[in-house]
Amino acid sequence: MTLRNRLFQSVVLIWFLLYSIAVVYPLIWLIMNGLKSNREFFLDTWSLPKELLWSNYVLAWNAGVGRFFFNSVFVTVVSVLLVLVLGSMAAYGLSRFRFKGANVLLIIILSGLMLAPQVSLISLYKMLQTIGLYNTYWALIIPYVAFQLPFAIFLMRSYFLSIPRELEESAVMDGCNTFKVYWHIILPIGKPILASAALLTGMNVWNEFMFALVFVEDTALRTIPVGLMNLRAQLNTNFGVQLAGLAISAFPMIMAFMLFQKQFVRGLSAGSVKG
Repeated sequence: MTLRNRLFQSVVLIWFLLYSIAVVYPLIWLIMNGLKSNREFFLDTWSLPKELLWSNYVLAWNAGVGRFFFNSVFVTVVSVLLVLVLGSMAAYGLSRFRFKGANVLLIIILSGLMLAPQVSLISLYKMLQTIGLYNTYWALIIPYVAFQLPFAIFLMRSYFLSIPRELEESAVMDGCNTFKVYWHIILPIGKPILASAALLTGMNVWNEFMFALVFVEDTALRTIPVGLMNLRAQLNTNFGVQLAGLAISAFPMIMAFMLFQKQFVRGLSAGSVKG
């Protein structure tokens, strides 16, 4: 390698090292201070805890984080499953079937990407009250699915276009109908893009705050972002327990990305070659 290439490679490595530290250090700080007493947190915020107070996590869980956590898990899992099922069916149809108005339908679906959720807040609030879904899990799940579907369809359609049609033609010749082709060929081959769509959808739903605050008022139904805000009001003198609750809320998405990062990268890179 020439000196210029080595210098460029070193600059790139240093940049990614600094970026990694900027991303990882706040998480380490959060976990570290979640194990401190309130007094130790104020006296020395940046030091390692002298005594590991795992009881902070137990207190945070019993103070309501446990209930909020399971609410978020339920809403996120149901929303992700609905987005994957409905999105993959729509993406398969738009990528394989030729019918009049297909491009117009695709444009209408993708136009959902241009609609900010904040714009529809009042209309959705009145609509959910009218149909009797306000202050239920479905008051969150239905809007989440509606706003996440356009990007999921766009992502999966791009990936499905890269799958050779010869595989489907061979399956049809062997007696498979359209649904069997979708179920036994398209979905197994499309696992990377399904994992990518699931991760992106799950992250957005898990961290969503505005709809969860407005559409649900019962404390027993609140998700973890809104629940942590209430926890802050209850435990305004115990920052160790508050930080422990924040660490619990961040843990599922971190683990999900670590477990499915290969499929996530494969799905996004493979889906980018056709569109």
